[in-house]
Amino acid sequence: MRIGFDAKRAFNNYTGLGNYSRFIIESLLEHAPEHQYYAYTPKLKGHWPNDLSHYQGQLQVKLPVAFSYLPSALWRSRFITKDLQTDKIDIFHGLSNEIPSGLAGVRVKSVVTIHDLIFLRYPEQYPAIDRFFYQRKFRYACQNADAIVAVSEQTKRDIVDFYNIPADRIVVVYQGYQPLFNQRIADKTILAQAKQKYGIEKDFVLCVASFTERKNQLRLIKAFEQLQTKDHQLVLVGGKSAYLEELKNYVQQNHMQSVSFLSGVPMDDLPALYQGCSLFVYPSVFEGFGIPIIEALSSGVPVVAATGSCLEEAGGEGALYANPLDVADIAQKMQKVLSNSTLQHRLIEAGVEHVKQFAAKPIAGQMVKLYESL
Repeated sequence: MRIGFDAKRAFNNYTGLGNYSRFIIESLLEHAPEHQYYAYTPKLKGHWPNDLSHYQGQLQVKLPVAFSYLPSALWRSRFITKDLQTDKIDIFHGLSNEIPSGLAGVRVKSVVTIHDLIFLRYPEQYPAIDRFFYQRKFRYACQNADAIVAVSEQTKRDIVDFYNIPADRIVVVYQGYQPLFNQRIADKTILAQAKQKYGIEKDFVLCVASFTERKNQLRLIKAFEQLQTKDHQLVLVGGKSAYLEELKNYVQQNHMQSVSFLSGVPMDDLPALYQGCSLFVYPSVFEGFGIPIIEALSSGVPVVAATGSCLEEAGGEGALYANPLDVADIAQKMQKVLSNSTLQHRLIEAGVEHVKQFAAKPIAGQMVKLYESL
């Protein structure tokens, strides 16, 4: 098969959608090399990403040709079809919630990955202009793609409920995680150096999530406050935002000395932070999947996560689950894990087994099976 990808984010984005795009492309190149792969991107930002650079002989990167003078958004949404036709693409996979129009007219089968429909569940958290364009792109993709990949059962239910799409057109293929998270750091001095670099002076509870209200860090801070522990500190990793300032104000007003905020942490430093923590907590009110949970479980640490969306799918038996709206419940689950070494070991063992299904090989196999069915 000749398989094309919407690879804009694979080559130009180094957060969630970019990570997913690179993971899928790399997994297929590694575990299904018998097919031909084409990555369509309107531009290349500098060098190839490290995780794709090893495959420059296998992956053909395609920049706009037929309509190179057009704005990149217009090429991706409509006129890319001419290039797909020229390259005789069999399957085109939109990896980030959208596909171009006109694929059926050039006899190219289409797959779209839908990551979540959170903008419909929590519209107040998105600017009106973003919601307008998301709604157009997501709805069109769901209604017109030959197959839809949902990254969780929760996302599949949302696609059915919000867009009235038949469930049999949707295949759940879970997101994977980067291999660096299950590579154990044997040298303890590396873990100690990471703590020193980020000013972590005690054993610590970790949360990695963007600083937005939906991620629920304020209730996590209040839950940590209820623990009244002198043995641990809470380390929150994320990007800068207005909500971050709200969190910092709460910590300052309540004289909490053992809460740290880290922004701008490079990906290469995250494994040491995960493996160095005593507990990972992810209290998000709603998610499409929950990659940080997978990263924590593959790092071999116990997890407390939230009920109510898809986080039980991500964590399986490797986590305890708390009501994200109940500060006391979050605190109780954290205390239960931190005070019980037997429970910690049980969660770690269950988590390591659970995350095997999120590895590259089984996910690549599921994708190829879907492509072949089309």
